[in-house]
Amino acid sequence: MMFDVKPLSETDYDNILVGWWKDWDWSAPPKSFLPENGVGGFMVYDEDIPVCAGFIYRTNSEVAWVDWIISNKQYRKKPNRTMAIELLIDTLTKICKMNGASIAYALIKHRGLVDVYKKLGYIEGDSYSSEMIKKL
Repeated sequence: MMFDVKPLSETDYDNILVGWWKDWDWSAPPKSFLPENGVGGFMVYDEDIPVCAGFIYRTNSEVAWVDWIISNKQYRKKPNRTMAIELLIDTLTKICKMNGASIAYALIKHRGLVDVYKKLGYIEGDSYSSEMIKKL
């Protein structure tokens, strides 16, 4: 199976990602909350079908944040779906390293995604009890 991994485009947030978050009954984060206003990430395609996407936050330290993984709920090819998500997270992680990060961080609640991250060498830190956000 061959997938294509492409940088997110200016139209992907509105035309694809918001619909995916809605399909999964999640609230889409505002574009301004995402890296580079919604284009700071990558999407995996199976031919011309978008399968999954995720983002990289770059910091002023050696830490990069690999997160906001979202997938096309309608894409049900197995095991291709899992392979595409693994490819996405692996690609995002490698890009972090190429850009000078020595630590990749993720804040994941979904058990299936936790397992994918673990498979790719991430270790589970302490369980957090509250996600704290303040709009300024």
